Amino acid sequence: MKHETIRAIISGGVSGLGLATARALVAAGAQVTLVDINGESADGVLDELGPAARFVQADVSDENEVLRAVESAHKQMDGLNLVVNAAGILGAARVLGRQGPMPSDLFRKTLEVNLLGSFNLAKCAAALMQHNEPMEDGERGLIINTASVAAFEGQIGQAAYAASKGGIVGMTLPMARELGRFGIRVMTIAPGIFETPMVAGMPEEVQASLAASIPFPGRLGQGSEYAALVLHIAENRYLNGETIRLDGATRLQPR
Repeated sequence: MKHETIRAIISGGVSGLGLATARALVAAGAQVTLVDINGESADGVLDELGPAARFVQADVSDENEVLRAVESAHKQMDGLNLVVNAAGILGAARVLGRQGPMPSDLFRKTLEVNLLGSFNLAKCAAALMQHNEPMEDGERGLIINTASVAAFEGQIGQAAYAASKGGIVGMTLPMARELGRFGIRVMTIAPGIFETPMVAGMPEEVQASLAASIPFPGRLGQGSEYAALVLHIAENRYLNGETIRLDGATRLQPR
């Protein structure tokens, strides 16, 4: 997929990994639509990205809002061939905490945003992508989901988060197998510990401890490195149905 032909919709696009991806795609000549529940920062982001970007406010866990966002993006960009699912919440809580068992609503909400939200955007976009004119190798579109290394080594307090991200890993291959007949690839990136707004809000000593736990390079991941992998996946059509860890060889400890 040539960068200048990309028409992308990015969930969680006004901050963190989503925003880093939008910056890289726009710099490469692509058109992007940012989808986010948070509209407060959208104007500043659009000013930064320029005319190649637009914004649609939507809750990815709401199927109707996602459908509206996808149709709006398709119309505004005159096409859609790339989805980057970067929206997510942490949902941190112990199964048995000091206040008792984890509320089921917290577990459900984490799955609804992280897992169901990714599925909603993927399926709604695929329904439009299937009608694209085929590119080289017959490709019509690409879906890139965001999991986490917590899908494999969830820590204490991450039962809900790990379950949601493990679900994303689990649906990657069957979705790729099913959508292959339409010329749509499906990939997942599982980031390690990245310098995101969530991590930036932690105390400096906690951030330093996290960085020290990474074998090499001994630092937090950068959004630009996630975005670079998105661009590579778009270029390399033989990448399909796989989850790529992007983590500096880190393996999460129990706590």
